Amino acid sequence: MGAAPMRHGPLVADDGTTAFSVWAPRAERVDLLVDGRSEPMTALRDGWWRATVTAGDGSRYGFRLDGGEVRPDPASRRQPDGVHGLSAVVDPRCFRWSPQERSWRAAPLAGAVFYELHVGTFTPEGTFDAAIPHLADLAALGVTHLEVMPVNAFNGHAGWGYDGVCWYATHEPYGGPTAFARFVDAAHRRGLAVVLDVVYNHLGPSGSYLAEFGPYLSTGHTTPWGEALNLDGPDSDAVRAFIIGNAVWWFRDLHVDGLRLDAVHGLVDTSAVHLLAELADTTAVAAAVLGRPLHLVAESDRSDPQTIRPRETGGLGLDAQWADDLHHAVHVALTGERESYYADYTGLVDVARAYREGFCYGGRRSGYRRRTVGAPLPDDVPGWRLVTCLQNHDQVGNRAAGERLTALVDAALVRVGVVLLCASPTTPLLFMGEEYGETRPFQYFTSHPEPDLAEAVRRGRREEFAAFSAFGGAADVPDPQDPATVAASTLDRAGAATAAGQARRALWQDLLALRRREPALASGARDLVEVVEASPDWLVLVRHAPAHVDGSAVAVTANLAPQRQERQCALALRDARLLLCSDDERYGGDGGAATMSSAGGTTTVALPAHSACLWALDLTDSDAEQM
Repeated sequence: MGAAPMRHGPLVADDGTTAFSVWAPRAERVDLLVDGRSEPMTALRDGWWRATVTAGDGSRYGFRLDGGEVRPDPASRRQPDGVHGLSAVVDPRCFRWSPQERSWRAAPLAGAVFYELHVGTFTPEGTFDAAIPHLADLAALGVTHLEVMPVNAFNGHAGWGYDGVCWYATHEPYGGPTAFARFVDAAHRRGLAVVLDVVYNHLGPSGSYLAEFGPYLSTGHTTPWGEALNLDGPDSDAVRAFIIGNAVWWFRDLHVDGLRLDAVHGLVDTSAVHLLAELADTTAVAAAVLGRPLHLVAESDRSDPQTIRPRETGGLGLDAQWADDLHHAVHVALTGERESYYADYTGLVDVARAYREGFCYGGRRSGYRRRTVGAPLPDDVPGWRLVTCLQNHDQVGNRAAGERLTALVDAALVRVGVVLLCASPTTPLLFMGEEYGETRPFQYFTSHPEPDLAEAVRRGRREEFAAFSAFGGAADVPDPQDPATVAASTLDRAGAATAAGQARRALWQDLLALRRREPALASGARDLVEVVEASPDWLVLVRHAPAHVDGSAVAVTANLAPQRQERQCALALRDARLLLCSDDERYGGDGGAATMSSAGGTTTVALPAHSACLWALDLTDSDAEQM
């Protein structure tokens, strides 16, 4: 990609000075205003400007282009007074890390369990420091990776974070960068990796000054959320360096263990080396330099295997990606909703397909999109590279009223969904509060100070759902700008102490322990999934352990009928031992009996209504050898 561009943002030296660098190729003069004084900056090559002056951690500064208004640094590490105010120098050496941080290593993605949280609604206080006391409970549950929704600075106090405009700065109401460092350190001390959600595909509608500094935005590409970044046009090298440098900032200076890359299909890049490939290469180098594993997880709706194929085979080299197919299939199976993008899915039949194929629409025609979607996922791509869920911020918050699954179906069906998720070859993700069955919604909320923008968001939200009755319809859309919407979306942990909350937690905890203990469930091998029977209300499949691992197989069975069912299937086995049944009283069920027995080469399975079970199988030699 040519000569390496310069580093965006300030660099603090040991001698009490700070080197300020900014890319402003269109400016004829750039002045640095720092701690109340003005300093002219020196023009360097390729549109870069620099000034080295006496300044340090906490110094306030900004840039004036050609005598105009003072603007914050595009690469500001802190915005104490909001995104329109002056920036503040952050010296990463001032962060205080625990001694054990030196030996910290994140758990591998194979066997990982993700937990997505939004800092602003995870606690009533909505801060990093307030979240820390709850981390030990998540570690005890079996969570290995915290996926934190975006914390970059955005205009206003409350929001999801996807409208960030200062990508290097940590949102001040959450506690700023120093508090984030404390949060990361606390997570690591409890054995939890931190995966930060970052947004590189667009900028928020308020508070972005990047276009004043240079051609950060594309003139030929757009996204559904706003103008696209200039990744492949004239002067795009510095823009790409801005993004790559941002990833390095989070990895090196804030010690995060991975990045979840928002909507990578919005990163329009026709370069020979796609930005994601460059980011993957940079991450690999950073991991080697820092001496600890670092991961990239993409959000993509393309069902494209190349996203997670190795760079050596022509792929983009990302470690994992969000995969919606299992969620959509389970959601349809449990709720019966078939509107919007759910129209393509057929419930348990597609649950089985997602287990085996990873992508339900890997090269198949989508009726909803009216075109063929994706490509088949090769068997050599393990299921753990696909992060799947029952709920996440999108699937809950993008409903008109933000209802969780607990508000859509009864507890028995929710328990079935939990089993189907945890028994899959994929990497499970819990959405905050799901571990105890949170019933409060997670609604879409903003706090734009500009009245016109606030009204446009209200109107757009109502119009978005006007035609979707199953998603609530326009009449049920809460006001995104109302502080009550934020309050309604904040977790109510009182439910965790109830008998129902403790029962739900026990189900998750036992299932996650089984994933670690049973070789067949620990494996991400999709080619070792055997679908025995899949119909709208009945599922029997077998997950076989790899041949070189001790342990035979685990059967996953589900009955979605409102009554007990007994069916026969072509599964030859010597014996079956019940590992877990969602209808167990321990999990809040009715305690209905589940049985699996074999005679004459035919297996009979009996399941309680609305239940899912896991079984340890002792297969006959002929049946086992089929895999």
